[in-house]
Amino acid sequence: MSTTTSRTFTRRITVAAAATAFAVSLAACGSDDHEQADGGSASDGAGAAGTHTLSTVMGDVKVGNAPKRVVVLDTDALDSAVTLGVTPVGATTVVDKAPVSTYLPAAAVKGVKPVGLIGAPNLEAVAALKPDLILSSKVRDEKSYPALSQIAPTVFTDTTGPTWRENFDLHADALGKKNEAAKVVADYTAHAGRATDALGGAAKAKGTTFGFVRFVEGADTRLYLNDTFVGSVFKDLQVGRPANQDKDGFSLDVSPEQIDKADAGVIFYSAYGDPKKAKETDTVAGPLWQKLDAVRKGRAFKVDDNLWMLGIGYTGANKVLDEIQKDLSK
Repeated sequence: MSTTTSRTFTRRITVAAAATAFAVSLAACGSDDHEQADGGSASDGAGAAGTHTLSTVMGDVKVGNAPKRVVVLDTDALDSAVTLGVTPVGATTVVDKAPVSTYLPAAAVKGVKPVGLIGAPNLEAVAALKPDLILSSKVRDEKSYPALSQIAPTVFTDTTGPTWRENFDLHADALGKKNEAAKVVADYTAHAGRATDALGGAAKAKGTTFGFVRFVEGADTRLYLNDTFVGSVFKDLQVGRPANQDKDGFSLDVSPEQIDKADAGVIFYSAYGDPKKAKETDTVAGPLWQKLDAVRKGRAFKVDDNLWMLGIGYTGANKVLDEIQKDLSK
């Protein structure tokens, strides 16, 4: 085993051990505030409103019918909660000291307490908020599930990104907001239809290829494929996709010398991290980028990475549709 692999393995063991120890300490307290097996926290009286059981990737979870103190540990859960009119008491952030969200209405996230980073929640901070529901995903927080489920009923989706609609449905059920969710879905479907009409109708939209390019600091540039949040929004718009990007999967990764593979009729692009370090600055000024069809025709648009990459939900998707319409009406 290499030194790097050994260190990574050791860190994983340490994290897992810490999570297990934290779970044990909570269970040992015998507090009435943390009753995962009986359906949730008694601290805010949510149990008085009754409970229901959800089928999740981690097994059946009993939740209160009207949770009041919700902690969300990923951006899709945050979008779901806010879209359904719920202001979480706590949320993780992308990086330390970053805002909870930059695209959601400020009033909707006012007072939300940070509880660590996405994929690395601070368990003590979560517990201190006395939540009656925790929302996250297996892909992010599987290692912390035992500890989290000792704090409050914990509902995990399997992953994020392309499954955002199914995730929203589960979040809505957990939040006791299934009726509100049905209206959200109907409104978004109507919005997508209007956006397609604004592109000239389904046939014209299908004949226009859309691509998304993300410049990533410390990694190759990514051309996003169909199994992504962005790819799903393009599908809702009924637009065409370049042949090399119209595939199942997450991304086609390219070097600056291969940026010609990003060619499309319309390109949206963003940068994660420093644009210079992510190679965006040099690439978009280079000859290969300038030769792309969308660039030559003035149909390449830089967009907010925080929205297009982190806005994984109906509020985010609606804002992406708005931006597409705005950019293409110029």
